[in-house]
Amino acid sequence: MLKLPIYLDNSATTPCDPRVLEAMLPYFTEKFGNAASRSHPFGWVAEEAVDHARKQVAKLIKADPPEIVFTSGATESNNLALKGVFEKYASKGNHIITVTTEHKSILDTCKHIEKLGGHVSYIKVNDKGEIDLADLESAITGNTILISVMYGNNEIGVIHPISEIAALANKNNVLFHIDATQAAGKIPIDVNAEDIHLLSLTSHKMYGPKGVGALYVRRKDPRVKLIAQMDGGGHERSMRSGTLNVPGIVGFGAACELCLHEMKPDAERLRKFRDKLETSLLKLEEIYVNGSLSQRLPHISNILFKYLEGEGLMMSFNKDIAISSGSACTSASPEPSHVLKALGLSDYLAHSSIRFSLGRFTTEEEVDYTIQRLTDAVLKLRERSPLWEMFKEGKEHQLLTT
Repeated sequence: MLKLPIYLDNSATTPCDPRVLEAMLPYFTEKFGNAASRSHPFGWVAEEAVDHARKQVAKLIKADPPEIVFTSGATESNNLALKGVFEKYASKGNHIITVTTEHKSILDTCKHIEKLGGHVSYIKVNDKGEIDLADLESAITGNTILISVMYGNNEIGVIHPISEIAALANKNNVLFHIDATQAAGKIPIDVNAEDIHLLSLTSHKMYGPKGVGALYVRRKDPRVKLIAQMDGGGHERSMRSGTLNVPGIVGFGAACELCLHEMKPDAERLRKFRDKLETSLLKLEEIYVNGSLSQRLPHISNILFKYLEGEGLMMSFNKDIAISSGSACTSASPEPSHVLKALGLSDYLAHSSIRFSLGRFTTEEEVDYTIQRLTDAVLKLRERSPLWEMFKEGKEHQLLTT
């Protein structure tokens, strides 16, 4: 039986898998020790649990366990990667390269680094959200110390050519950081095969608890060094001090273990649901998918409903279906999505776009219901929309020049 409301905002966060919660619960009560307390059994048990979780996280991305540094989430991991490299490699250079469609935790960190005297190049994307490798290569200078690129975009799902970018980084002796927040646990990642030097990921995007994440920091070929951004007791190889969130880390590890085993069938099922959603909605007039249709994550679909205001469309069914108009980190802002703007969309068209992000617990019945509700809402709103009327009267140019 269909249960409302339906949750289709898994790119913002995912529900904690009951199996993950089950693994975590003992570490709130009888196994409550501090992992840094090495003089008694309570601390030993906690440390052992953290070590096991570190192995589980590392296995998901084919890293070595000591290369996993636990953090509070991907935002902290991104900050540690960029600021840590900028400070540590200052004698080599002060230039960082990133992409205009990155998450705000990358873009805002870059702005902070610029205030400190750093130089940042922002590579533009085409109308599909793809970068031109020639643009990236031409941006590299003798002062470049880091390239930071998102693996899969959180709003449009576009996957960048990671191995090719890594080759450019290695060719120029530049470190390579990946924000894999949306990709980890959804598609296979191999940090060694793909020549990734630093990689950020977080638990709550892969059916684990909120408030815990990790930064992969390569230990050899090359050995990456960072300046810590949080000082204290020298935890996590002195890269991130602070008492470890043992229950969260245990849950994070369990979530990674589940993703490792269930990733392939989950991806196939979600890709089928995503394609069904898009195929059905695109039967309506003037509806399009934003971003590349080939190189993208299986669970994200960003759809443009021309001649409709996205917020108004969502309000017609937001009590029954949870979706968003962009990243959760910027949804409180009235500004249009910077990702969609980077694709060349006007403010008007960006505001007319909605992101659907499916998840492990999404059912086909929920997708069918969403298709029907959206179809009905689009047709109803367009009946009384002056924008639709203007389009039908051939006055489109007046709508798309904002």
